[in-house]
Amino acid sequence: MKIHIETYGCSANINNSEIIEAILIKGKHKIVDSEDKADLVVINTCIVKGPTEQKIIKKMQDIKQPIVVAGCMAEAQQELVKKIRSDAILVGLNNLKNINKAIKEKKDFLASEREIKLKLPKKSRSKAVEIIQIAEGCLGNCSYCITKLAKGKLFSYPEDLIVDAVKKAKAREIWLTSQDCGAYGQDIGTDLPGLLKKILKIKKDFLLRIGMMNPNHVLKFADGLIEVYKDKRIFKFVHIPVQSGNDGILVKMNRKYTVEDFIAIADKFRESFPQVTLSTDIICGFPGETEEQFSDSLKLIEKIKPDVLNISKFWPRPKTLAANMKQIDVNTRNERSRKMKELSRQITIERNKLWLNWEGDVYADEIRETGDIVGRNFAYKQIILPNAKKTTIGKSVKTKVVETGVNYLKGI
Repeated sequence: MKIHIETYGCSANINNSEIIEAILIKGKHKIVDSEDKADLVVINTCIVKGPTEQKIIKKMQDIKQPIVVAGCMAEAQQELVKKIRSDAILVGLNNLKNINKAIKEKKDFLASEREIKLKLPKKSRSKAVEIIQIAEGCLGNCSYCITKLAKGKLFSYPEDLIVDAVKKAKAREIWLTSQDCGAYGQDIGTDLPGLLKKILKIKKDFLLRIGMMNPNHVLKFADGLIEVYKDKRIFKFVHIPVQSGNDGILVKMNRKYTVEDFIAIADKFRESFPQVTLSTDIICGFPGETEEQFSDSLKLIEKIKPDVLNISKFWPRPKTLAANMKQIDVNTRNERSRKMKELSRQITIERNKLWLNWEGDVYADEIRETGDIVGRNFAYKQIILPNAKKTTIGKSVKTKVVETGVNYLKGI
């Protein structure tokens, strides 16, 4: 069959689609680049945010061909999927290996034993970036999060398999990813710094990007993590979501840290690596959030000045505790999000200006739809390379930053 794969969501989902593609090819199917050319469409779904879910629902309604629904929606919202498309074939997160069988038998495959993604084949979508999943699930029970229903408790992959995957990686830039990289190993008697130390023993030139880590886990090993980060092969990039600048809201969210904990971690990284790219997340309009509590979030962001701020308007997710809390009206949520975006814009412009006239190596890892080649420097700052050619992808080039903007640096 001719099959098109639609992917939504995180880097783990992108990797799952790479695995799905390899398995479909093994099953003698042909992968096509648009749904118009396809006999069947695989939709690899994400349910973290309501707007993304709405896009997926519309896509399911619009597609005329038979569909396979994979990913988190297949696990956590089976009834919803079947209501929209009764003919949809469901393939759960731990059944990627069975996708050919599911298509052939027109049968759902859900909720089996945990599947170690590192043992499955994959067809990387990028020549410059390799995605390696290190775990699935998490140790948290955030009151607003539906993903736990899909991915379950933490399931860390064996260290030796991860180390082997890094050894075999064809691309120089490697993303270590999971729902919460900070939780890695706590179910198998190790931790993230322990894993990184083993990876860094590999005699190989690579660039390692560490995925999102929740603050409560980083607190346990912050000093050890910073020590490991001193290796030149690790991007000086750290993604630690705070979600709110008010401790009362963090309690309602069932996050396991305080605002001061987050500040302490951010300060430690900035002290050790002054040019570190600090990324965090904020939810605007969580149920019961007062103007004063929202103001605390604004004050925190103003104080920390993150290089990257991922802003979400609260969106109630089904089957979560927060969905049953008293909601804040949409207009208020929109207004708070607007204020946070404006603050973030000002901070980003300010932080980016610090990179003007910086010179150094940039690893070209992406071609944008505009045709621009972009790459990353040691701090994972994205830099446009206007003079680069397609052949530059997967290589490092010497660059000087000559222009900065809201969301970009430009080199020559």
